[in-house]
Amino acid sequence: MSRIELRGLSKRYGHNLALSEVDLALEGQKIYGLLGRNGAGKTTLLNLLTAKTHPTLGTITIDGEPVWENDAVLGRVFYMTEANLYPPSLRVREAFYWTVQFYSKFQMPYAEDLARRFELDIRKRVKELSTGYASIFKAILALASGAPILLFDEPVLGLDANHREMLYKEILANYIEEPKTVLISTHLIDEIADILEEVIILNRGRVMLHQPVEELLESAYAVSGEASKVDQYIQGKNYLSEERLQNFKSVIVLGGAVDRALAKSLDLEIGRPELQKLFIALTSS
Repeated sequence: MSRIELRGLSKRYGHNLALSEVDLALEGQKIYGLLGRNGAGKTTLLNLLTAKTHPTLGTITIDGEPVWENDAVLGRVFYMTEANLYPPSLRVREAFYWTVQFYSKFQMPYAEDLARRFELDIRKRVKELSTGYASIFKAILALASGAPILLFDEPVLGLDANHREMLYKEILANYIEEPKTVLISTHLIDEIADILEEVIILNRGRVMLHQPVEELLESAYAVSGEASKVDQYIQGKNYLSEERLQNFKSVIVLGGAVDRALAKSLDLEIGRPELQKLFIALTSS
């Protein structure tokens, strides 16, 4: 099932509190988005989940077992890091074979097929790969690993638009073929919004929100039109942010029913906010 639980998790680096009292329960077989501004604690959280660093306080378990000093549990997790940690002189083909030694369910034919589709030359050494192809190389290892838990930290770094779209589709296809727990940390929120089931927002080291994407988007709406009329509409309402261009104004309203009669009388547009704009509004307020 691969249930991940974090209880009272805190991590301090000297005087900097990177994570503070994080409580999370991630059910297995879902695709989660881990969102947050720079410095919010996303990478720290992923490093703690994979025992790359030790928590200052709190516990982390996978299916009830602690992750710290537990090779059996960590062997079920594949973490695609933003940094390239592979030996520079290693050839891509060799990296595939070495991964089999650590992940017995590694799917070599699938990895080779992905390399062909993404036009990754498996004869090249890791140090010869561009930033984009280094990301493709690491993503292929993750997808072909056979691990029931996949963690991605900025998986599309350096990828062009075509390859980003291909990778998003492949992550979803991989998940549908064999359901697993997938946690993706990214700044390109709108690009990946369609494949996320739940979203976790970190803000200043704390969990600000953990909610199904559809439920989150339905909890808010956007109002736009002539600025003075928008101001009239939002009186007494809880709104998060506003964008203004000359006399045009757009506002995200959180909670409450849409007053369509009022909006129509003021000639205002009512719409569904994009996930990225809602994220910006929430973390800027």
